[in-house]
Amino acid sequence: MKLRNLILLFTSLILLSSCRKDEVIYTSGNNQVTPPVDGKEYIGFYLLNEGNMGMNSATIDYFNYEDGTYTTDVFSERNPQITKELGDVGNDILIYGNKAYATINVSNFVEVFNVYTGKHIAQIHVPNCRYLIPHNGKVYVSSYSGPVEIDPNAEKGFVAEIDTLSLKINRTVTVGYQPEEMAVYNNKLYVANSGGYRVPNYDTTVSVIDLKSFTETKKIEVGINLHRIKVARNGDIYVSSRGDYTLADPNLYVIDPITDTVKRQLNLPISNMAIDDNKLYYYASSYKHNTGKDEISYGILNTDNYQIIADKIITDGTDKKILIPYGIAINPETKEIFITDAQDYVGSGYIYCFAPDGTYKWSTLAGNIPAHLAFVKNKIN
Repeated sequence: MKLRNLILLFTSLILLSSCRKDEVIYTSGNNQVTPPVDGKEYIGFYLLNEGNMGMNSATIDYFNYEDGTYTTDVFSERNPQITKELGDVGNDILIYGNKAYATINVSNFVEVFNVYTGKHIAQIHVPNCRYLIPHNGKVYVSSYSGPVEIDPNAEKGFVAEIDTLSLKINRTVTVGYQPEEMAVYNNKLYVANSGGYRVPNYDTTVSVIDLKSFTETKKIEVGINLHRIKVARNGDIYVSSRGDYTLADPNLYVIDPITDTVKRQLNLPISNMAIDDNKLYYYASSYKHNTGKDEISYGILNTDNYQIIADKIITDGTDKKILIPYGIAINPETKEIFITDAQDYVGSGYIYCFAPDGTYKWSTLAGNIPAHLAFVKNKIN
């Protein structure tokens, strides 16, 4: 969940919970959205819908390339014995081996289920869990540690290491305040610290964790209120700053993994990004304090030379239909571009699929606040 939305939520939760029932239209069902696609490496993807906080409305959808169908709320369908369904606020989803992992933020656990059956395997307790990343037989999860609340004295967060065989937490390491996304490069774990609960005293650092000793070896000064972090194919580490929603604008920074220092500030407002080959696809929903509105933009960056390739991702005008871009992913095999639309944050959102050239292919209704995609590999690979 976006931190600015969280701040607003504390003042509007009562209003949200009193919305008319007919405004919330996310339901379970199948929908034929495209002809079957014969993918050799990937056979589908899961989409985690965050759901509004306090509504217990996180859900997981599934798209099947083999028959072109999109199934909403597939987790509940496959696991009717779980009475509270998935839980409160889905924050990230990851596929590693035959297991899928989903952080259910406010419910304080990582849900683990079978990739190919959708059946529940386990829940791992991690308080206020945020994002996931795999490496060398382990899954790492960032945690805010403390309760969900704006607090100038909020405690530091941590990263937990989950063994993928025992599904137990092996080790934890303290990082910065309210850690978000993570990246792994050269046996080091990079953690973007936000400090979002301590507004206006945000964190400005990326923690560097040595994965062998599982200790924090350095904090890199980057920018205010950090969020996204991705590794380019040349090893550069891209980190986004949300800004402070008033005077400090969102930005994008590049860390040199050899020196572990910031080597470039790109002056791009980035809300979310996905890297494929040497291209960084991004959108920005940049809050403008003077207007009280979000300014939405898209683009593609060449990660080899830091130049903007295009100031748009969608080339046929379909972007005008997207109200609130909220998630982005690239299929590594087909190079299809997926962008989700949160709409009004209250009812169902949408997922859009675009061809590699940015032209519209298909779209369909998803769950409440669709956000995070994880592609499913063919079993034979």
